[in-house]
Amino acid sequence: MGGLRELAAPFVAVGPSGVAVRDRLKHLTEQDETVLRLVGDHLGTVASRDLKARCAVGLDHDAEGWAARKRAVTGVSSSRWAGSITKATHDQWALARRGQLAHIQQLEAGVRMIAHRLSLPVGEKGSKHAPGGYASRREWHAKARRLHVLTDRLQAVRADWEAGVVRVVRGGKRLLNTRHHLKAARLTEEQWRTRWQAERRFLQADGESGKRFGNETIRVTPDGEISLRLPAPLVHLANAPHGRYVLASRVRFAHRGEQRADRIHTNRAVAYRIHEDTTRGRWYLTASWTNPVVQTVPLAAVRAGGVVGVDTNADHLAAWRLDTHGNPLGAPRRFGYDLTGSAAHRDAQVRHALIRLLHWASRHHLALAVEDLDFTRETTREKHGRRKRFRKLVSGMPVARLRARLVSMAAALGIPVVAVDPAYTSRWATQHWQQPLTSKIRKTTRHDAAAVAIGRRALGHPVRRRTAPPPHDRSDRAGHRTVQAPPGDLGREGPRPRVPGPRTRSVRAGRGAKAGDQDTQHRSGRPAEHESWQQDSLPLSL
Repeated sequence: MGGLRELAAPFVAVGPSGVAVRDRLKHLTEQDETVLRLVGDHLGTVASRDLKARCAVGLDHDAEGWAARKRAVTGVSSSRWAGSITKATHDQWALARRGQLAHIQQLEAGVRMIAHRLSLPVGEKGSKHAPGGYASRREWHAKARRLHVLTDRLQAVRADWEAGVVRVVRGGKRLLNTRHHLKAARLTEEQWRTRWQAERRFLQADGESGKRFGNETIRVTPDGEISLRLPAPLVHLANAPHGRYVLASRVRFAHRGEQRADRIHTNRAVAYRIHEDTTRGRWYLTASWTNPVVQTVPLAAVRAGGVVGVDTNADHLAAWRLDTHGNPLGAPRRFGYDLTGSAAHRDAQVRHALIRLLHWASRHHLALAVEDLDFTRETTREKHGRRKRFRKLVSGMPVARLRARLVSMAAALGIPVVAVDPAYTSRWATQHWQQPLTSKIRKTTRHDAAAVAIGRRALGHPVRRRTAPPPHDRSDRAGHRTVQAPPGDLGREGPRPRVPGPRTRSVRAGRGAKAGDQDTQHRSGRPAEHESWQQDSLPLSL
């Protein structure tokens, strides 16, 4: 087993720490929409100035600087709006900082890979763990030029990282670049401008525990009435006391509405965000809150009833049910999805596949075992070279989205999720499980076999079907094999029980001492005397 990395221990995934629900704002009047746009544009301008001030400070930011920024924002809005704006600015700067670090790591991986391949002779074959040299002298020369480009780019990004310089665009960099490609995006300049202004508005307020209905800035009553505190320059638009504006629309959160009602009745914090969908011409209200930290189920309790091993693929989820001993039960299941089309269609496909998987696991009262996948370093074109189909396959797998949605939806149904190390699962599953699980009426794919391997790893069993024989001889002098279940357990992988009767040699075929030969399923057509070892029946004197 030389050259194999150490496997990480399986663990029970922690559920989501927050909840967000959304409802449409129906029956808004023209006055309501005008007020929302005025308030959002004004606060968006203030948020842009605050973000500029935060980026100018860089790494020298401290609590005093935060307080100074908040005082400056309070003068043109209110104290509560100022708190929401400064906190959103801080979160946006931190997100840009993390993205900058990820970009540095990706550039470093590309530089290392190109340098390695350039050091090899042209046309040299690669191995399983590392690619070989470039195919031609022309490609070698092109990659040498690209190495200089990536090196210069890496030095520039490192300089920004050390200086604390980040580049953030309120409204999104992608939408900003769309302005130069309106024809390809099928947008007019007016449509793009409307969407750009909508994305740059700021209409969100953090919750406050102990305040009325959990939020004083954007207040939603139990009967669905919505009111917001107007900033100081727009107080003259108020239609309610204390500088507030009440919308004509009422909301009713169908999803998790009872949880939100429980929070606002006890005045616990609930954050709200109002935004406009310019494509559909609709307004929405999003409510969010933080769940208390819940202790996860111990791993031993999760393993007690068996698990469902799940293998993630580009177009389906392969699942197989396993008992506590790691034996596959029943037939494998496949939950397909189509990742072509729009983002909304892809998201719906993933959710539909997960719902079917979770309902199946819930009927059998089983936990789920999934791989802790991360393809951040696997999607670079520098590693896989001309293997465009494989790069597209890896990049198209919804790893992060599927993992986040699976954990969230499983937590809502009370189904534990065990994450395992993905190393060598597909390779070892194909080697040890695909052929034995294939029969005349069932063809087992390598994805089905990988689901078995993932489930066995979650249960604490090795992927291979049998461990090595006892070190001394064929007896159990050194102890029984650890993979095999004890004799008293039902469904164990031990010898078949003998039929009661006289203990003589005159018995029919299949009823003798060799009836429980566990090595018969591993024979490769060689004579029995050439086999290395076999499992004998248990002694009759037990």
